[in-house]
Amino acid sequence: MSGKDRQKQLAREHYERQTQRRIEREAKAKRNAIIGTSVATVVVIGGVIAATTLLGGNDSAATATPATSTSPAASPAATDTAAKPTAFDPASGTCGYAADTDGAPAKNVGTPPAKVDTTPKTMTLKTSQGDIVIAVSAKKTPCTVNSFAFLAEKGYFDGSKCHRLGSDQFPVLQCGDPLAKADGKNQTDGQGGPGYRFVNENLEGAKYTRGVVAMANSGPDTNGSQFFIVYGDAQLPPSYTPFGTVTKGMEIIDKVNKGGVITPGSDGTGAPKETVEIKNVTMSSKS
Repeated sequence: MSGKDRQKQLAREHYERQTQRRIEREAKAKRNAIIGTSVATVVVIGGVIAATTLLGGNDSAATATPATSTSPAASPAATDTAAKPTAFDPASGTCGYAADTDGAPAKNVGTPPAKVDTTPKTMTLKTSQGDIVIAVSAKKTPCTVNSFAFLAEKGYFDGSKCHRLGSDQFPVLQCGDPLAKADGKNQTDGQGGPGYRFVNENLEGAKYTRGVVAMANSGPDTNGSQFFIVYGDAQLPPSYTPFGTVTKGMEIIDKVNKGGVITPGSDGTGAPKETVEIKNVTMSSKS
């Protein structure tokens, strides 16, 4: 190889390394938005509503108006060729789950079957603080419930910890990252997922009131395994799939909220002092 060819090779390798680092940074930033912690303040100026939105993880902030998006832009290099998840098809009874190509940390136990099981009506989280029972709607959120049924059967959530407790302005407990340490120190808490994603569902008229259980995401149709339980009245935009309602165990969430967070971020959220470890998750066709 001539000196000139060697220089070209080194330049190409340098460019490829820079590109890869940029993709990894953007993927990490996107995952760190994982709920978004959303509308904390609404200001009305001259009839125009400006929603100040705090995005989760590392306390990055953005200001959203009706014409703009609150989700960080994904790198075209990371997503242009990626398969897209597809919505439930009533004719075939199937959902389309797609691989998550962002390079985020994952606990991969496979992909849910495309054929949806519409029988689950109840999901039970057996936690270190007691049982939390959730009535789920496979009719309104078939892809979501099917995913949870699959992950529960695989023991995906076993031993995971709820890693994020909200604030008075953002009253939620966020769980479902199988890799989270929830110790107030781990910078990757909130980035983990199952290695696949699926579509948003049931968003029309969605409200996030006390007891609602909804999916966390990092943008449209990026659902994985993280979810949140609302213990107050969260003023969120209808961007997060509500798939269930707590029917038993809200006193557990209240107790955790009362305990506060280990190290609050600038938005007041953080790992809860009262550890909530999910021992296992079960789905049942009984209501």
